[in-house]
Amino acid sequence: MQSVQSGQNLASSGKSYKQRKWFIDFNRKAEKFHQIQQIDHVQPVGYTDKTLVDTTNSDEGNRLIGMRSWDIAMGPLKQAPMNVMISWMAGNSIALFPIMFVGMLLFRPFQSMLTMSKAFEAIESGQNSFFQKLVYLFGNLVNLAIALYKCHSMGLLPTYASDWLAFANPQDRMEYSFGGFALN
Repeated sequence: MQSVQSGQNLASSGKSYKQRKWFIDFNRKAEKFHQIQQIDHVQPVGYTDKTLVDTTNSDEGNRLIGMRSWDIAMGPLKQAPMNVMISWMAGNSIALFPIMFVGMLLFRPFQSMLTMSKAFEAIESGQNSFFQKLVYLFGNLVNLAIALYKCHSMGLLPTYASDWLAFANPQDRMEYSFGGFALN
C-alpha cells in the first residue's frame, strides 16, 4: 500500500518518475497542444516497433503435405482394428446385421481401391506419393482379408469339398448288390 501511495505522491508532485515501463502520469497537465504530442507514450506490453520477417519457408508446406499424405495412407490401417472388433461382436450367425456388416466390409475396400487416385488428388503437388499409395492399398487389402475371414467363419465361402457336390460327377458303380437274389 505504501508503494502505491508513494507512486501517487510522485505523480502528483510533477516529477517525471515512472514506476513501471508502462506507467503514464495522467495527472500532469500539458500547457500547449504540442506538448501533448511530445509526451512519451509507452507502448503496450508485448508491442514492438520492429518489423518482423516471415521465417516460414516452402519446406514447412512440403512437410505438412507429406504428413497429410501419410495420414490419408494410414486411414485404412487405422480402421482395421475397429473392423475386427465389430466383426467379432456381430457373431457368426446368418442374420440381418452380420450380413449387412459383411457387405459393408466387402464393399468399402473395393470402393477405396477404385477411388485411390481421387483420395490422393488433393495433395498431389508434384510429390512422389508411390509409397503412400502402396500403404493405402495394403490397408485396403487387410480390410478385405478381414471381410473374407468373416465370410469364411459364417460359412458363406465354399471352402469344403461338400460345398461343391452339385458340380461333382456321380461315381460310377463297379457292381450292384441286392440282398439274397441273384440278378441274371
